Amino acid sequence: MGTHVITGAGSGIGAEIAERLRERGEELWLLARDAGRARELAERFPGARTLVGDLAEPDRLSWALSHQELPERVDSLLHVAGVVDLGKVGELAPKVWNATLAVNLVGPAELTRLLLPQIRLAHGHVVFVNSGAGLNANADWGAYAASKHGLKALADSLRAEEGGAGVRVTSVYPGRTATPMQAKVHRQEGREYDPARWIPPSAVATAVLTALDLPAGSEITDLRVRPSA
Repeated sequence: MGTHVITGAGSGIGAEIAERLRERGEELWLLARDAGRARELAERFPGARTLVGDLAEPDRLSWALSHQELPERVDSLLHVAGVVDLGKVGELAPKVWNATLAVNLVGPAELTRLLLPQIRLAHGHVVFVNSGAGLNANADWGAYAASKHGLKALADSLRAEEGGAGVRVTSVYPGRTATPMQAKVHRQEGREYDPARWIPPSAVATAVLTALDLPAGSEITDLRVRPSA
């Protein structure tokens, strides 16, 4: 049984991963942005532990986690949480850029730093659920794509730095997935949302678990998941 820390377990891909791991009898530690959200997660995933820390405030994560019990070892740290706000570069205010980069990039970097001793101890695995926008940037996606391109760089650097310590690092790049975030994107694009057109969260969860379950001595570094034609 492994110990897994998951962000974004409240919905979509994160919830699917958490449920699949819980069904396997794994130990879950779920990050919540506040105490109310932590109670919701504890009720939704019986037996799971919760940690309270807001990725939108990376500077406060160290203080927040220092006042809570942490797992002694971390077999996997799964970064799934994310935010998106579309807009043209000529129109996006710094507030949007800062909020997007905080949750999608700086928060994951800081959480990884804080849990790295436990990850090293377990020869653990860090998985970044990135996005197709982490490989290609389109019009109106500047802030989100910049954060996800940065997340790829974070993963690549972490792999180069920690591979010698037995730490595996995987980036997963889903295409459009049928999640609440995708519904929000469609509202921002002014388009009708049909979840049947997009990847089910269960498919991305399967990709993540495939990377986690790979035998020791092997590593999936980058994995793309696309909607079938």
